[in-house]
Amino acid sequence: MPLAYADGASRGGMSCGADSLVPPRSAVGYGHHVDMAGQQGASEQPQRVTVPAVGRPSAAVDDRAASCIELLGNPAMAEVRLVSRPESAADARRLARAVLRLWGLPQLDDVVELLVSELVGNAVRHTGARTFGLHMPRRRGWIRVELRDPSRALPCLMPVRELDESGRGLFLIDTLADRWGVDLLPQGKTTWFEMRVMDR
Repeated sequence: MPLAYADGASRGGMSCGADSLVPPRSAVGYGHHVDMAGQQGASEQPQRVTVPAVGRPSAAVDDRAASCIELLGNPAMAEVRLVSRPESAADARRLARAVLRLWGLPQLDDVVELLVSELVGNAVRHTGARTFGLHMPRRRGWIRVELRDPSRALPCLMPVRELDESGRGLFLIDTLADRWGVDLLPQGKTTWFEMRVMDR
């Protein structure tokens, strides 16, 4: 079954454009934690891990994904800033795919790309931000995808009916991610989801 993305782009039509580039920030702070998946008290944050930077595309990483990392930065190492517009969802998906390939987790490609696209769609439509930041830290047994924006308005999980054409983003995240939530920051927030993985 084909996956529907928030920006309406098909996977084959994705392109990583230089006009999506925003200088990366090397540090992302955590603030007040609001767990939207019912994990009260589970506010431990994943440890940052060092992932080898991509110079030349390796056999394990798709060429387009590697090119996107070379152009925009590696979200596993530091937050990557992207312009807040629907087209940036394609770059965010490609960056997520590249990181998953670096981690040897291609089986998560479809789900993580879909949920990343929903995070980007929500940020573009509802925050009024000029840019947003994508970060993918990892700790033992978990991968985490974070999207930081300057709005402190909390996302709201609404009931979804079968014929609804919009409002499914958080429903999909709540359904497909193992847990998700929001960290309120002094200026803005980080919306995140986590997936459990089997470490080798």
